[in-house]
This record gives sequence, C-alpha cells and structure tokens, in this order.
Amino acid sequence: MLTHTDLHPGVQFIYEGQPWEVLEASMMKTAQRRPVIQSKIRNLIDGRVQEKNFQQGDVFDEADLEKKEIKFLYQTKGQYFFCEKNEPAKRFFFTEAQIGPQAKFLRPNELVTGIVFEEKIITFKLPIKVQLKVKEAAAGIKGDRAQAGTKEAVLESGAVIQVPLFIEEGDVIEVNTELGEYVKRV
Repeated sequence: MLTHTDLHPGVQFIYEGQPWEVLEASMMKTAQRRPVIQSKIRNLIDGRVQEKNFQQGDVFDEADLEKKEIKFLYQTKGQYFFCEKNEPAKRFFFTEAQIGPQAKFLRPNELVTGIVFEEKIITFKLPIKVQLKVKEAAAGIKGDRAQAGTKEAVLESGAVIQVPLFIEEGDVIEVNTELGEYVKRV
C-alpha cells in the first residue's frame, strides 16, 4: 500500500481502478492545515494527464505492471500499429493521444518496452536515448551572436528538433526522447 507521501515522479499506482503514473509531485503545507500533495498524474491506459491533490490518509495500491518487448510496425491516420516481438500475427494499435509526444521518435521495426496491465498491453516506453538519422537540415549560417547557434533538422522518424549548426544531412544523432532534445552526434 502506498500513502500520499509515497507519490514521487515515476511511481505507478492504482487510482479509481486504473493504473496512473506520477509525473510531478510536491508537498504543500499551509498554516494550521494538514499537508497536501499537489501532483500531476498520467493515466497509463488512455494517456490523459490531470492535476490532483492528495490528502493525508489517502492510500493506494501499487500498480502490478509487467514489461514485454513489442515491435512498432507502422503509423497511419493517427494510429500506431504494433505486434508482439515473436508473434507478428498478434497486432494491436495505440492512438496518438494515448502515446503522447514520444510518438514522433518511433521508427518502423523498432523494439520498445510494452507495459502490461491485467494481461493487456496498455502503453509502451521508448528508451531515454535513441539514435536517428538526419533526413533534412538547412545549411548553418554563421552570424553575429554570443552563443552557439542552432537550426531545425528533420529526422528519419519525422520529428523536427533543434540541432547545432555543424549537423548535416545524413548524420546520425542521439536524441533524448523525454525532453525531445539533441544530445550528441554519433
């Protein structure tokens, strides 16, 4: 059992019969009142995010989630199709709303970690860092500036991110999928 003070970023728990993950949590205490945990939580099944306050005395069950490798196949009309790693006939899909911002870093035939709740795959996690090839990058123009410059680049997955001026078309770069930012050239 988890109490309201156990809710930290990354903790997965059961709330209203569904699995949720804590994105942000902070303790708030005002004069002559009990402490309250202000949190931002994400539903792991449908992907919606909401802000919630938890009081002293609130208790939750820890989410019993399993992990399984799944393969991303393709994307069409806002739906992302996957299959089990060793059984391509067992196909399923997630909508863009369920996946969230990590959708733009998926490549066909890429293996990701599926999250299983009550024997059903409800979502997936990408690795924190992925390597992607730069498909398009404008020429870097030097100018009058105090800091290093950046430019937009289109990656093989279709994502558009800011990269340093020295990155060219065809380079392979490492991207942080949680922040959606350039890390380094590989």
